[in-house]
Amino acid sequence: MKEISSRREWIDKWSDLAESLQSLKELTILAADESDTKIGAELLEEAEMLAKKLSDLEFQKMLGNPEDNTNAILTIHPGAGGTESQDWAQMLMRMYLRYIERKGFNQETLDFQAGDEAGIKSVTIEVKGPYAYGYLKAEAGVHRLVRISPFDANKRRHTSFASIFVYPEVNENIEIDIEEKDLRIDTYRASGAGGQHVNKTSSAVRITHLPTGIVVQCQNERSQHRNREAAMKILMSKLYQLKLEEEESKRNKLENSKKEIAWGSQIRSYVFHPYNMVKDHRTNVETSNINRVMDGELDEFIHAYLIQKAEKK
Repeated sequence: MKEISSRREWIDKWSDLAESLQSLKELTILAADESDTKIGAELLEEAEMLAKKLSDLEFQKMLGNPEDNTNAILTIHPGAGGTESQDWAQMLMRMYLRYIERKGFNQETLDFQAGDEAGIKSVTIEVKGPYAYGYLKAEAGVHRLVRISPFDANKRRHTSFASIFVYPEVNENIEIDIEEKDLRIDTYRASGAGGQHVNKTSSAVRITHLPTGIVVQCQNERSQHRNREAAMKILMSKLYQLKLEEEESKRNKLENSKKEIAWGSQIRSYVFHPYNMVKDHRTNVETSNINRVMDGELDEFIHAYLIQKAEKK
């Protein structure tokens, strides 16, 4: 039924575009016969909207890997630099939340650890929507910020780093086997604000997958059971991502993802001073409209990167 629904969705989208195009043709002929320039301007606007819908559909068709149409697990970690990098990590979190909103996706925070003075130590967000992973996988890597620090009394320029990790959420069509003997599950008291249960009950959960050494944790929920469920969801996504990377490595067709997320190998720079610029170092796409980017308008960067990857394939 899910396969039927997926195929029907494509057919419906194509049918809608075909009907819109036919209607546009008929109205264009009518407007030309009557020399109605006002309707002509409106039709031109509709034609541009139709072209964008077609472009979006063509682009979506490029996301043909089985995992592309899954939900995504997005994790943000600040780099070295304490409060400065933690604040940058929170700025990125806001940017992605705005992007998620613009795309019509839904999101749920699985884990959140606030910074000591400002910003965040880490955050894990589940992003739900069609092709959420297909789009957001373009954001995995190190993001670099250059600005006059608001935390520096001398108003000096600082460079900060934050790392973005994106994993496909494991659904019922994906098989990931995890044996109980391969897990070490620790419970502890959560830290930070969160109501009467925080620091009073051992509700936070940390799971270590012994064969791979992958460690996940969740303390966002008050219930230990809910935290364990969320941690297992993150663990399965990371194991699936590891499986995908191993397959890609064998085929030797994609870049080494370890290089992409290594410190100093930033994928994108955000310069707030001495000039305004956001530049993606993989595709050389850049813009001086920093506010637009920080408000979640990322499609230009994401599309360029995914098209580049498709061409390399």
